[in-house]
Amino acid sequence: MDLFETLNWRYATKKMDPRRVVPQKKLDRILEAARLAPTSSGLQPCEILVVTNPEIRARIRPVAWDQAQVTDCSHLLVFAAWDNYTAERINMMFDLTNELRGFKNEGWESYRTMLLQKYPARSPEENFQHAARQAYIALGVALLAAAAEGVDSTPMEGFDPQALDEILGLKAKGLKSVVIVPLGYREAEQDWLVNLKKVRRPLEQFVTEVS
Repeated sequence: MDLFETLNWRYATKKMDPRRVVPQKKLDRILEAARLAPTSSGLQPCEILVVTNPEIRARIRPVAWDQAQVTDCSHLLVFAAWDNYTAERINMMFDLTNELRGFKNEGWESYRTMLLQKYPARSPEENFQHAARQAYIALGVALLAAAAEGVDSTPMEGFDPQALDEILGLKAKGLKSVVIVPLGYREAEQDWLVNLKKVRRPLEQFVTEVS
């Protein structure tokens, strides 16, 4: 499929086939695509937890509006963002950049200093909300990558973040859950949404050209 065929093929799958498992190679490609997603200042302030343990997913389902995809899917992805920007986290990413590129750049180091002055001074909630928006960029890339691999997905905000964080022990990791994505394969015969027309506003109502 080309890009637009892929986008038209994918939908928020409502009924997944619990008997089908996403091959590891496809999962790896989806995760790698999300890892390569752009983030503000290249800080990559988000992580993905891949939940396959059936007991843990059974605990998650009641705090996710009892949505069956949580337990029926092959893999449950939890996109989590940093709970705050700290000097340690900012320096970690800048040091990693310098290590991988093999040199230091004066402009880049000046930018580091600017972020160290601005980000840690903001409230943790403001910083988390900023980090969460970066997680959504990774989410979008992951959804497209899944579709390109012929894997179904369902992005979900319908869950109790605090309860999910507790189940997964995210507070100890300095993370907060943002969005979850079951990956798997549609059970078309039992999915009411599968054959319905995709509905989006016309392009002229979605895009405004400012010239």
